[in-house]
Amino acid sequence: MSALYDRIGGQYAGFRQPDARIADAVRSALGDSRSVVNVGAGTGSYEPPDRRVIAVEPSWRMIQQRRVDAAPAVQGDAAALPLFTKSVDAALAILTIHHWPRPAEGIRELERVARDRVVILTWDPASPGFWLTDYFPEMLEIDRRIFPELGDVNRLLGETWTREILIPHDCTDGFLGAYWRRPAAYLDAGVRSSISTFSKLTDGAAGLANLSDDLQSGEWHDQYGDVFDRTELDLGYRLLVAHL
Repeated sequence: MSALYDRIGGQYAGFRQPDARIADAVRSALGDSRSVVNVGAGTGSYEPPDRRVIAVEPSWRMIQQRRVDAAPAVQGDAAALPLFTKSVDAALAILTIHHWPRPAEGIRELERVARDRVVILTWDPASPGFWLTDYFPEMLEIDRRIFPELGDVNRLLGETWTREILIPHDCTDGFLGAYWRRPAAYLDAGVRSSISTFSKLTDGAAGLANLSDDLQSGEWHDQYGDVFDRTELDLGYRLLVAHL
C-alpha cells in the first residue's frame, strides 16, 4: 500500500476532499467516542475535528499532504498498529481495508486497540457496479478480488450494524463511484490518478476512448442519461459499525 500511494498519490489531496454528507455519517457512527485512531488515514479525510485523533498511514507521500492543522500521524502498518491494547475509544478505517496486504490481521488490530467500537467504510463486492464498468469491465474483477466480503468482516468483528451510504451526485470525495453523474470527469487524468483502481487496469486506453466517443456522439446519454433523474445512488458503499 505504501508503494502504491507513494507512486499514485501525488495529487490525492486535491481530488479527495471529504464530502460533508459522508462525514456526518462517519461522525454519527463514532457516537460519543472521544479518542479515535484513523488507520490508513491518507491525507486526513473524515477525521473528526472535535475528537482526539491519531492517524496511522503507511505512505510517507500521503502523510506529507496532510494539513498543518491535521491530527498527528505516524507511518505504520494496519497489521501491526503502534498503539497499546484498548488505548482509544474507536478505530476508524475509511475506504482502506481493500489495500491492506493482510486485511484480516488489520481488522483484528482495529478490534485490539479500540475500547468501544470499530467503524469501517468499505465497498460490498456483491455490488453489481454501475455504468463505468461497462467501459472498464476489468474494474469489477479487480475490486471483487481485493475488497473483503462483508460476511468475512462480520465474522472477524462479531455482529455489526451496517448502513448504506448513498453517493450524492455532487460528491466532493473523488473515489471511484463519486462521478456517477459526471461522466466526463473520468476523462481527467488527475481524477483517475486519485482512484487506485485505474492504476491497476491492464489497459484502460480503449475504455477511455470509447467513453470519450460516446460522450461526444450522445450515445452515453442515450444509454445512461436516466442517471440525471437521480440525486443520489446506492453504489455498494457500506458503513460498518462493530460495538465491542
